Amino acid sequence: MSAQFEFRDDEETQEILGIRDIQLRMIRDGFSVQAVARGRCLDLEGDDKRVEAARQAVEEMMAAHRSSGNHSPEDALDTALQRFRAGDPPEHDPLGESEQELFEESEAGDPGVPRTGLQKIARTPGQARYLEAMEKNDIVMALGPAGTGKTYLAVRAAVESLKSGEVRKLILTRPAVEAGEKLGFLPGDFQQKVNPYLRPLYDALHEMLDYDQVRRYSDREIIEVVPLAYMRGRTLSHSFIILDEAQNTTTAQMKMFLTRMGARSRIVVTGDPTQMDLPKGQTSGLLHARRVLTSVKGIAWAELEASDIVRNPLVTRIVKAYERHEGSSS
Repeated sequence: MSAQFEFRDDEETQEILGIRDIQLRMIRDGFSVQAVARGRCLDLEGDDKRVEAARQAVEEMMAAHRSSGNHSPEDALDTALQRFRAGDPPEHDPLGESEQELFEESEAGDPGVPRTGLQKIARTPGQARYLEAMEKNDIVMALGPAGTGKTYLAVRAAVESLKSGEVRKLILTRPAVEAGEKLGFLPGDFQQKVNPYLRPLYDALHEMLDYDQVRRYSDREIIEVVPLAYMRGRTLSHSFIILDEAQNTTTAQMKMFLTRMGARSRIVVTGDPTQMDLPKGQTSGLLHARRVLTSVKGIAWAELEASDIVRNPLVTRIVKAYERHEGSSS
């Protein structure tokens, strides 16, 4: 089956296909159809049921754009994908061909790494196991040194889940812990003081979405980047939630965070136990959780090592040098 659309002007084309064709990819991947845009034209082709669902979604997006109401084309697409997944969850590769072009470098990784689904972006066997754990478990706790891709891969998996309609919100959080420099000495109000702690999460987002898209999603609260303290009292459903730098959580904070999980949500916790900034003598919530939650069904633990570092090769040598030094002095 096939379906064709011709948009009335360039503005409508942009609104339906999205910035850098992000909504076009969501249509293609979410409904598992061939979707090709040429100028102001969009062609859909594939299985009858899937093309029909995609055709209806595009029509609803066009209606939302032309009505100039509060319901945007993005909202219409999100609703259509949720409806389709509830009735017939599609089997598809979360990464499309055009997405792969943006990540050609990651395709040059270890040839022994399995390349199925999201694992196509893995560059080491450890990263492949980490991505597999995220595909198969509702909660994943990832431990490893700097440069192993803990945060980047979690954000990448979260963005793909958001684009495919698997979740409706993406929430990234970090504890605002002072690393030798007092927050009180930084200029500005509280939000301005904690923004530097959240910057690495924005950096990861901007590698996958352009600045306008991040801003629009943030304005609509589809994407939230918040300090961990702001999570208290919330129940987060239909969300992909990432807690970064979890080695700097207290045991109470970790328990609070993990119990925010609502229906149809996923959680990824990342941390580096060798870089803790907690006050001396205070127990890390990440290490405590490792002892308490090891046998809990549905929680997977991913261990990344120096061999999984994908930054400058010098970073690997630095990490190994510190490991040798700490081992000899213990």
